[in-house]
Amino acid sequence: MIHETAIVDAGTEIGQNVSIGPWSIVGPGVVLGDNVTIASSVVLKGPSVIGAGVHIFQFATVGEDTPALAYAGEASTLEIGPNTIIREGVTIHRGMDRGGIGKTVVGSNCLLMAYVHVGHDCVVGDHVIMANNASLAGHVMVGDYANLGGYAGIPQFRQIGSCAHVAAMSLVTKDVPAYMTVAGNPASAIALNAEGMRRRGLSEDATAALKEAHRLVYRKGMRTEQAIDEMATLRAQFQEVDTFAASIEASSRGIIRPRASGSAA
Repeated sequence: MIHETAIVDAGTEIGQNVSIGPWSIVGPGVVLGDNVTIASSVVLKGPSVIGAGVHIFQFATVGEDTPALAYAGEASTLEIGPNTIIREGVTIHRGMDRGGIGKTVVGSNCLLMAYVHVGHDCVVGDHVIMANNASLAGHVMVGDYANLGGYAGIPQFRQIGSCAHVAAMSLVTKDVPAYMTVAGNPASAIALNAEGMRRRGLSEDATAALKEAHRLVYRKGMRTEQAIDEMATLRAQFQEVDTFAASIEASSRGIIRPRASGSAA
């Protein structure tokens, strides 16, 4: 199931039922799990481990060196989890040592739509959706079930919490707590990600608890540390509230806040 025009390095580890389309190139150090599908004109470089059931569409470049000026050719890796879909023209770079973790990770069951970019040393969770042209600079952390709209831009070292939603064409300048929706350039906090919570099947009690936790952080005028202390009981009772609080505690750059009243749109 390897097209005669494909160029596949002799050392490539290929699982069962793998398909490699015409004019695709698979370089050294690549591991392809079972049922991987690589369309035509894909460039895939290693060291990279591509999980079972991954589908990479035409003109994607996966596992290339990072163009970061600090990269000096050191060994670095890429890992992509099972059943992730990588659409046309997507670029995903491996990691680097300087300031990084030496690897880039994309989780399982993700959907990266056309022309998405995932930079070096990013860690993307499971079930993440990135719409067309959404981009992650280096060192970005994205939690499970997060959703990034088209043309959303995430600069280096930012964190996007689990089940967060970044609206289309937003520029994220600070960290986004779990379950939050942010929008704008620069992005501001809008509300809880109600649609994402509904899709995740959160119970009425868990939803109510998250609303109260959100109110403490965003509506009560408290310092962040005080708001976190105030939600201790809810945090002990609901995993969702604990995830929300933990994402705020993990922030080193501060969390996105609502746009100040009366500021320019």
